[in-house]
Amino acid sequence: MSVAVISFLAFGASQVGTPGPANMALLATGARFGFRAALPFVAGVALGKQLIIWPIGFGLMELAAQAPVIFSALKWVSAAYICWLAWKVAHLRLDGGKSVETPPGFMAGLIVHPLNPKAWAMIVTGFTNFVIPGTPALQATAAIAICLFGLQAILHPIWTYGGDRIAQTVAGTPAEKYLMWTLAALTVASVLFVLFGGGNA
Repeated sequence: MSVAVISFLAFGASQVGTPGPANMALLATGARFGFRAALPFVAGVALGKQLIIWPIGFGLMELAAQAPVIFSALKWVSAAYICWLAWKVAHLRLDGGKSVETPPGFMAGLIVHPLNPKAWAMIVTGFTNFVIPGTPALQATAAIAICLFGLQAILHPIWTYGGDRIAQTVAGTPAEKYLMWTLAALTVASVLFVLFGGGNA
């Protein structure tokens, strides 16, 4: 095949299923608002990655090579945004889905991956390491898009449900603030790993 689908699925699972800015946002949303209320946000996060995959597949990488300064700036702006989200997570307090606040919806989820440096690194790695040179852009992009969407459809709800279950356990206890600070720290660490030491992670 022109795309190493099995190998890419293994790689994608290792990335989609591990801690990162998106999964930390899903975990925190599930913890704050409950699993059911978070589902529109989950759908937005899953579909939001498609907003990166298709432009990359159809020539964004070539543009990046021609204007590296612009893409470097975007990378740092995105990282700053994710760190700001982490700060907000650190100050959240859980209520096991009983909050009267409005949970983030589909549109809020849609922008998570376009502003997630880990998502960009993962997708670029997919095209550069798992696609045979000369593969038609549509074929390569569709394969990457379908594989990642399938993985997200399985793994993103698991992270969100995990947040819901955690909230039921620690909400209102002394452990609550330490949990939220830990989630925030993991979010920042995942961004720093991609920026400075993650390579293709």
